[in-house]
Amino acid sequence: MTLEVQKKDVVVLGAGVVGLTTAVKIQETGKYNVSILAEVLPMDQKTIKYTSHWAGAHHVISVTEDARQQKMDLATFKVMWELSTPGTETAQYFKRLTQTDYYSDLTLLGSLDRMPDYEIHDPATLPLNIAVGVSFSTVTIDTPNYLLYLARRFTEAGGVIIRASVQHINQVLEGGAGAFTNASNPTPPGAIVVCTGLGTRFLGGVEDKNVFPIRGQTVLIRAPWIDFGRTVGDPDNWTYIIPRSTGDVILGGSKDYDDWYPRPRAKTTRDILERTFKMCPELAPPEIRAEREPTIEDVLPLVTEEGCGLRPGRIGGVRSDVEWRVAGDTNVSVPIVFNYGHGGYGFQSSWGSAEVAYALLEDALEGKF
Repeated sequence: MTLEVQKKDVVVLGAGVVGLTTAVKIQETGKYNVSILAEVLPMDQKTIKYTSHWAGAHHVISVTEDARQQKMDLATFKVMWELSTPGTETAQYFKRLTQTDYYSDLTLLGSLDRMPDYEIHDPATLPLNIAVGVSFSTVTIDTPNYLLYLARRFTEAGGVIIRASVQHINQVLEGGAGAFTNASNPTPPGAIVVCTGLGTRFLGGVEDKNVFPIRGQTVLIRAPWIDFGRTVGDPDNWTYIIPRSTGDVILGGSKDYDDWYPRPRAKTTRDILERTFKMCPELAPPEIRAEREPTIEDVLPLVTEEGCGLRPGRIGGVRSDVEWRVAGDTNVSVPIVFNYGHGGYGFQSSWGSAEVAYALLEDALEGKF
């Protein structure tokens, strides 16, 4: 007779792309009962409290990333490339395309040679004031629908999502997910994984003041004829277009440190439109371009949304470590895995980051910490 090993309860705090992906990774091992606790969920309306909804997003590798970040990015790209395989159910959440990046300074060129079909452009063909141009194959992500996919994948694997406003880590330490349900006798969880992004700055018992907002503003247009990605990077600004599989195109962007303003600024919207149109006049409808030289006024009617999100930046980069804390007066020690501070790289590092968090969880529960 084989005794069934009781699965440990794991609570993941946060339901952004990092929290959802981490929860999926842990739940699909079949070794744990995972619950997500979050105040805002991917099926909610867009809000400044939930950054993942506002992401572009595309998968590239930036020169600003350290070796650890790049490792997570590459692991994530491998998963997303497989998920985007044509003919699969998950392909609908991605768009495979050729991405072209132009940089005004050679020092801005990241490790993009690791991407498929990487090619350096002939210097004679480069636009004015551009030092280097490269092309490669990658994916863009239909972020709102991809987030819903992750939530559905998690619950279909047996995971539970609970809407909860967690004020202090001790609430979860002592009562687990049951502290936020009608459970008659809440008990400490086997482990907690903190994926609360910018909210970690205010989470009682953690309150990481190294976390800060990097405000990003974008414009969404309807332009299904755009089937390529393009970015121009310089030290002062990054201009990009990110087409999605739906026919929508994200135009960006901005990167404003310690800026908490929750609404799009009209001046920034106009600046984004002017920069992206200058970089990519193909944004204008093809029937107009066939008749005359397009202007930015031809793009304005295509705008369907202006938005902004607060990327969860962190001094020192992503926090990936473990702490043990005692749950209330129970004398039960619970490992807390920290997985937050991804800045603007949440989507493109999500699966690699989840692998790191899962490895930390396993090591902690095996007594290696």
